[in-house]
Amino acid sequence: MKRIIIQIHCKDKSGIIASVTDFISSGNGNIVYIDQHVDREQDIFFMRTESEFESFSMATFKSKFKTELANQFEMNWEIYNAEDKPKMALFVSKYDHCLYDILGRYRSGELHCELPLIISNHLDLKPTADYFNIPFYHIPVNKDTKAEAESKQLQLLEKHNVDFIVLARYMQIISGRLIDRYTNKIINIHHSFLPAFIGAKPYHSAFKRGVKIIGATSHYITEELDAGPIIEQDVARVSHTYSIKDLITKGRDLEKIVLATAIKHHINRKVMVYNNKTVIFY
Repeated sequence: MKRIIIQIHCKDKSGIIASVTDFISSGNGNIVYIDQHVDREQDIFFMRTESEFESFSMATFKSKFKTELANQFEMNWEIYNAEDKPKMALFVSKYDHCLYDILGRYRSGELHCELPLIISNHLDLKPTADYFNIPFYHIPVNKDTKAEAESKQLQLLEKHNVDFIVLARYMQIISGRLIDRYTNKIINIHHSFLPAFIGAKPYHSAFKRGVKIIGATSHYITEELDAGPIIEQDVARVSHTYSIKDLITKGRDLEKIVLATAIKHHINRKVMVYNNKTVIFY
């Protein structure tokens, strides 16, 4: 039994849902999940389906889908085998909370992906990678070697056939060269104080202002810093009783949960990006 995921977006027109479901049915497929959304402001239709087939040829299915449906409705579309495990690369620096959380979830089988490598600009987290038996590559980065470092990163990513990248608190700005190669496939995590509290110590700045809510945001990266399509967010209330240490601890807890959720959405093909926004099918 093959489970197939279809993602579609196109101009909203009458008959799209009926045509897609009829197409799946005509191929002896059983729809086990279907959801759709219409962006009324832009008149764009979004749809995600999961279907099961006893007999299935991906090449034939894609060819027929294109000629019989996609061309007619001028669709942007992707079709995936739900059993396939995308390959994820982790980029890290010195903070370890997100890395430990991801590796724990990966080892337990919670993340439906492969993890062929970890790349870091520091050696601090190599013992963690070694403990979880994940290959670790140290590629130092400074302003004079940034281009060379990214070339080495790209070589490793291509060698391991990496499908997407997670910046698990990687404290370097990613250039357009890497972003263009992995458009909407590089996931970042940061606190949600931006842009109010920028700099190296946002929790200290927030503490001085007596904030009442803290949060975390995970998004795909673009060349505009921290302005890419948002995948997941969460917040927590805090009070005057919290110390700076309490704020940091709570913030890191949120970062771990939000990043893990964003990774799952991406792995399970639940995210669709359009005009720097996302549609998430839960």
